[in-house]
Amino acid sequence: MADFYETLGVSRDADKEEIKQAYRRLARKYHPDVNKEPGAEERFKEINRAYEVLSEPEMRARYDRFGEAGIGGAAAGAGGFQDFGDFGGFAADIFESFFSGFGGGMGTQTASRKRGPTRGDDLRLDLKLEFREAVFGGEKEIRISHLETCNTCEGSGAKPGTRPHTCSTCNGSGQVRRAARTPFGSFTQVSVCPTCNGAGQVIDDKCETCGGRGQRQETKKLKITIPAGVDNGTRLRVTGEGDAGQRNGPAGDLYVYLYVAQDPEFRREGINILSDLKVSYIQALLGSRVDVNTVDDNPQEVLIPAGTQPGTVLTLENKGVPKLGNPVARGDHLITVYVDIPTKLVPEERELLEKIAKIRGDRTEKGGIEGFIGKMFGG
Repeated sequence: MADFYETLGVSRDADKEEIKQAYRRLARKYHPDVNKEPGAEERFKEINRAYEVLSEPEMRARYDRFGEAGIGGAAAGAGGFQDFGDFGGFAADIFESFFSGFGGGMGTQTASRKRGPTRGDDLRLDLKLEFREAVFGGEKEIRISHLETCNTCEGSGAKPGTRPHTCSTCNGSGQVRRAARTPFGSFTQVSVCPTCNGAGQVIDDKCETCGGRGQRQETKKLKITIPAGVDNGTRLRVTGEGDAGQRNGPAGDLYVYLYVAQDPEFRREGINILSDLKVSYIQALLGSRVDVNTVDDNPQEVLIPAGTQPGTVLTLENKGVPKLGNPVARGDHLITVYVDIPTKLVPEERELLEKIAKIRGDRTEKGGIEGFIGKMFGG
């Protein structure tokens, strides 16, 4: 029979860590899913058999004294395997934990993350803005409900005057180890401690304010700054206003998603403001100056040139939306002109228009004088 120390390539006085390192190195080299050479699987079984014996102090002592005969069927290759349930999934889990660091594996990493400081969750808030609030920005007060560190226990979860104590099940490590046997040998599985849920500590006297959680749900008012030029779907991040972290971890962030209400007078296209202007046919025909409303609430005088046609677009430069991130730069205000064609005329108005029609040589019998006006403006 092969000597287990020779199988692992260690001396007979090697300590537990040396044996473990030797096992890891050889197991990686000869694992059947990695090494397809003939004899690799048998070599892997021998390595596991040797490690199972030498990694257990009591079994190693019997082996050192009596040889393999002293351990009987305790070694994986000497007797039948214990019941291990669904082999396929179990072996896959073992293989995964093995290559992520045997003896530690994913379970150790999870437990370490739980025991250490944990960042709080991010939160989302949908906020509706009036049209002009989105254009010019400003300060907005909001209310949010989030987790805050309990002031009574300062986040420990323990009643004031008491402290959490080390978990006796895992001795504060937050994890438990269990030996499991597979057709490939014996492995040590690591999982989160069921007593402390990975925290490594147990609270006997819980804080009455937070119930031992170390956090409380609180609603608070918060003032945030809305930048000029935001639009539908703009996302603002408010650092540190999400849920509080656990065990002195940093708080998460608050993300505010903006939605802009429609305006009865103005529309928006990028950084340009759009609006409509209705003028009489006389104003369009002869030209005029009219005041138009702007998004600034500061009426501006615009020139309607003589002979202006329906659909003409007039421009007020730099009267649009401030550019997001550069509020000094603004878009334009684009005004679409609509000509109001009357459906009825007073006698004096009709008489004057008929004279104009005769001068222009336009016939009006078919559509009446209203048809003549419509013809003048593209109707």
